Amino acid sequence: MKTLNVERDERGVVSVELNRPEKKNAISHLMFQELLEVFDEMSDSSTDRVLVLSGAEGNFSAGADLGPGAPDRHQLELMRFYGSVGLALHQLPQPAIAKVRGVAVGAGLNLALGCDLIVASPTARFSEIFARRGLSLDVGGSWLLPRLIGMHRAKELALLADIIPAEEAERIGLVNRVVPDAELDAFVDDWAGRLAAGPPLALAMSKRLLNNAFAGGLAEALDAEGMAQAVNTGTEDTKEALRAFFHKRTPKFSGR
Repeated sequence: MKTLNVERDERGVVSVELNRPEKKNAISHLMFQELLEVFDEMSDSSTDRVLVLSGAEGNFSAGADLGPGAPDRHQLELMRFYGSVGLALHQLPQPAIAKVRGVAVGAGLNLALGCDLIVASPTARFSEIFARRGLSLDVGGSWLLPRLIGMHRAKELALLADIIPAEEAERIGLVNRVVPDAELDAFVDDWAGRLAAGPPLALAMSKRLLNNAFAGGLAEALDAEGMAQAVNTGTEDTKEALRAFFHKRTPKFSGR
């Protein structure tokens, strides 16, 4: 790929690095296309277990590339396509971790927020910078942000477009953890390995249940949980988990 570095390891960890460091990994139209290709491939894969999304050379992403290069299409059509990339990430069956160094702003921040977990270095800086460019939120930010940090804080970040440091992002719940930069890679790799070793079907269903948590009431959630557990109990992974428990060993999940 021209704008991404993609690596897969034997555990099923898919590492995707945004790779336009000369532009602080600003997301070009081609990068959006390549991201969608990766997300679609992962959705159809039985061996990919977890996504780790990061940026090259000290920055996550400076947001959408506002320079020339987009195809000659109506802006609304383009925005619908860019939105479909955010939706594909959100709907990815596998858990996704954003590993953030440096700037994560605009559409770049909202890609990170579309992941299930965010781990940041103290060098990370976050901003819904759109208002400074005469723009409004996109790539799912208006939906994701209030669910993560509450409506009033979401409006503060969106309307004032402040740039906040990693420590503040952790305090308000925008990111899961801030760890020393020298430890960031190892920390994320440990989380990725733990997720990759987990039961893929059960994790995918838990992720979907949580993603849908605000869509209905408790009765609907309980019904969805019941259906998910009914599926789980018929899988080989659940049987393997019980065997491992009785024999006091670590289970080996196959995704079946």
